[in-house]
Amino acid sequence: MKLRGAWSHEAHALAAVHAAAFDHAWSAAEIAALIDGPGGFALLVEGEAPAGFILCRAIAGEAEILTLAVDPALRRRGLARALVEAAAGAARMAGAEAMFLEVAHDNLPAIGLYQAVGFDRVGRRRGYYDRGAAPAADAIVMRRDLGRKV
Repeated sequence: MKLRGAWSHEAHALAAVHAAAFDHAWSAAEIAALIDGPGGFALLVEGEAPAGFILCRAIAGEAEILTLAVDPALRRRGLARALVEAAAGAARMAGAEAMFLEVAHDNLPAIGLYQAVGFDRVGRRRGYYDRGAAPAADAIVMRRDLGRKV
């Protein structure tokens, strides 16, 4: 597994992974804007094409995972965990003391992953995820202490 930084010029490849991973995918323009925005950064697992990526933001002592996508054919191989751990390290280096995320309340594999790498449930946002004709899903807000860098 080769993990490296991802850049906005790679947004089309990242959007393809996102489309494979989610029913409501983000566009390349949306991904590029977030990478290039204040505090934005992305990491990807590289293969012949990106196998997965994480998109984050770190500002004013806090970081947020904006999205994490892994090609469905390559799941359950530790890619998501490696991306989360690397992103936490990058956020810590950027001065963040805590990292947050939102995850759908019914996405049990993702919740399990986040709990396994040190995230705790700290809140709930009712109706956060629009699911079109289906009822909106609540988001579980999770937080991980990144500790102070000495």
